[in-house]
Amino acid sequence: MQTNATTPRLHPTQVVAVGFIVLILLGALVLMLPAASESGESTEFLPSLFTATSAVSLTGLIVVDTATHWSTFGQVVIICLIQLGGFGVMSLTSLAAMMLTGRLSLRSQLNTLAEGRAQDASGVRKTLIMTLAFMAGTEILVAGILALRFVFGYHEPLGRATWYGIFHAISAFNNAGFSLFSDNLISLATDAVVILPIAFALIVGGLGFQVLLEIFKKAQRRFNNPKNRGDNIRFSVTATVTLWGTLILLVSGAAWYAFFEWRNTLASLDPAHKVLLSFFGSATARTAGFNAVDYSQLNPSTLMGTDILMFIGGGSGGTAGGIRITTTAIILAAMITEFRGENSVIINRRTISPSTVRRALTVVSFGMVLVVAAIVAIRTLDPQFTADQVVLETVSAFSTVGLSTGITANLSGASQGILIAIMYLGRIGPITLVTAMALKRFKRRFEYPEERPFIG
Repeated sequence: MQTNATTPRLHPTQVVAVGFIVLILLGALVLMLPAASESGESTEFLPSLFTATSAVSLTGLIVVDTATHWSTFGQVVIICLIQLGGFGVMSLTSLAAMMLTGRLSLRSQLNTLAEGRAQDASGVRKTLIMTLAFMAGTEILVAGILALRFVFGYHEPLGRATWYGIFHAISAFNNAGFSLFSDNLISLATDAVVILPIAFALIVGGLGFQVLLEIFKKAQRRFNNPKNRGDNIRFSVTATVTLWGTLILLVSGAAWYAFFEWRNTLASLDPAHKVLLSFFGSATARTAGFNAVDYSQLNPSTLMGTDILMFIGGGSGGTAGGIRITTTAIILAAMITEFRGENSVIINRRTISPSTVRRALTVVSFGMVLVVAAIVAIRTLDPQFTADQVVLETVSAFSTVGLSTGITANLSGASQGILIAIMYLGRIGPITLVTAMALKRFKRRFEYPEERPFIG
């Protein structure tokens, strides 16, 4: 007797969610091995799980010192988890299948699409190749600059300098914030040859791969036809908003940082270095989590501004976290539309569909509810820490940034477990939510009567 029953297949967004969980668990198990620790002893499960989650989610929060606790093998595991988390589990699987078979199945395209690498299945193949090229090119360039600096500026052996360069280049491009120095980048804060390449890598990685692809196309057209200057290629709304949003947030964030820290954490520095660290503080707050100053000493107003920058995050479809710049822009545009009494949300002379506005509202609501719930829970479990400390920690985890006032390792096991969940949901949550709503639509066969309840 034959049956027509078939094994239910996971939705692409579910495949992505499960893929990240599997990668995190495998990473945690490997980090538990004695060979992964500097002492040669097995690391407990919770610190290993926390580190693996932080690496895969590209966060950078740590409960043990990356420089001293983990062996070289353990550090290699961490940087591999960061690279896999940045490129994407499904993207890597699809790329491997494409290289082996020469083609890409529809299922693989949908799974990759669910990670936010492309806007439609037809562009997945090219986007994967270009993503790998941008990632490898930027990381090699930055790794080379850093390695040379560590050799000639700090007289490190070539092997160690190369390892430092590779690790920090990968960590920077993927917006992870992990460092092989116990004080992160504080001891290198005034070295522009280290700070600026790292800032460049994290900004490029935080733009999003679709935006980078559009920039490449425009530059390529302009190079091939100098007279045309590439002006006939119009940037998409995503690229336009991301580029302008990045510039505005970088400048305003740096100004905010300088205003409140000029006579505080930056007081002992000369004006040039104050400007450098204000810029770096703004850049790293939205995406990466590298710290060049002690965040436990920051002005409360600076911490508040940092919370806002972290929550907004970077570009869509890249390595940055947060609710994303485009989401923020759509919400602001919807508010302006309502204030003006207009019917359509318009950005860059393009009308934004109502479904896109609803998705943006969903992402913001999801983030706010998740962050507030986590803050309340951690404040209840660990009341010894101030609200400023807990808010920064929680927003940093959700936005996969990694900045901290130094309380992460001192939190209770339950609070660390909450941060693990927040880091995971922050990494896959907004992407999964938006893609799920885009790929799976439910059409009601009837309409209820309309009513307008009072608002406000």
